Amino acid sequence: MRPANIITALADILAGVAISGVAVEIISGDEVFSDQLLKPILYLMLSTIGLYGGGVIFNDVFDAELDRVERPERPIPSGKASVLSASILGAIFLLIGILAAFYVNVFSGSLAIAIAVLALLYDAWGKHQLIFGPINMGLCRGVNLLLGISLVPEMVTELWYVSLIPVVYIAAITMISRGEVHGANRKALKGGAVMYAFILVAVLLLALKFGQVWWYAVPFIILFAYLIFPPLFKALNNQEPKWVGKAVKAGVLSLIVLNAAMAAAFAGWQWALLVLVLLPISILLAKAFAVT
Repeated sequence: MRPANIITALADILAGVAISGVAVEIISGDEVFSDQLLKPILYLMLSTIGLYGGGVIFNDVFDAELDRVERPERPIPSGKASVLSASILGAIFLLIGILAAFYVNVFSGSLAIAIAVLALLYDAWGKHQLIFGPINMGLCRGVNLLLGISLVPEMVTELWYVSLIPVVYIAAITMISRGEVHGANRKALKGGAVMYAFILVAVLLLALKFGQVWWYAVPFIILFAYLIFPPLFKALNNQEPKWVGKAVKAGVLSLIVLNAAMAAAFAGWQWALLVLVLLPISILLAKAFAVT
């Protein structure tokens, strides 16, 4: 299930809540408004747990034979789980994710279905495609951010383009990860660095356009850059699978910081800190469970 990664998906939802404008209302102290929205936010968080967990479980299901050769320590090839039991568990997770989203509104439920389809498409086919694979994985994250924004459906129509940030970011990580097993691809790593730089500029521009105090996002942007670039540069210098794996792991966990930066751009530092609290939880889980 990649528990550490699931925490990063929760950060997508909280960032989406900030982008929707709801976070600002909650911070303003309107208790009635906050109470009314608490349950839908929790259901969206439950939805992303189901969707992400189910998607990753099916990733192992579709990779079962390959993992017997490349990663025999994983649950299915090691005999700790069977293809059937994993498939049932993955289906339950996806169903929970979809139903929880429909509890919020029909639009959220439709987005949840889209995420489930995109995840299964990636697991079964997309990951093997040179160009579409990274885009496919990025779309899963982009729509997940929209799932958070869908708390206020009309805001999805107005600010849909913000979802391109996680699309580009995850596409970069997916591209970089292709050297994790057999060795680094210098062109892919350099391309990832360029895409990372694009993300930094994009978040800063969002803060300048939408932030009441734009520089609230700057510390989070700096922290984000500090976490993602050093491991990537080490991978570029060493060209070894171990360092590529560390760069990928840093990229995945830093999703939380990216979401915190976007939250700061739209809702201020308080909501951004709430998102950032997820980072140490994810790091602790990453010590016990695989991230990549």
